[in-house]
Amino acid sequence: MEKRVVFCMIFIFALSLSLAQELTVEEMQFCTAIEERQPAGVDTAFTSTVERVYCFTKINGASDTTTIAHVWYYNNEEMAKVELTIKGKTWRTWSSKKIMEDWQGNWKVDVINANGDVLKSGEFIIKP
Repeated sequence: MEKRVVFCMIFIFALSLSLAQELTVEEMQFCTAIEERQPAGVDTAFTSTVERVYCFTKINGASDTTTIAHVWYYNNEEMAKVELTIKGKTWRTWSSKKIMEDWQGNWKVDVINANGDVLKSGEFIIKP
């Protein structure tokens, strides 16, 4: 009887691993606008007059509704964390950050899954 219980537990654990969502970031771009669900004004360097920068991501691999987050960093200091819902196997989503004119320097955005694992990172710079 014990062997049967152990086997069932191992089987259920293996099944749960196989059903786990393996999210990947197929595309990540920084831009000045989103037009018709696509990034516009794509670049990795923007002037300090930009006012707002968008982080566009295309996510693959969701087998069920889940979440990711865009974590925005300015000079290694977390400035914002934006949770985004993923509702399909291939899903486009984005967040944006208002940029103050004196926030010149290095920026980074981490795309993290619901467990907090970094799926991808991207960087851009704000120039004078």
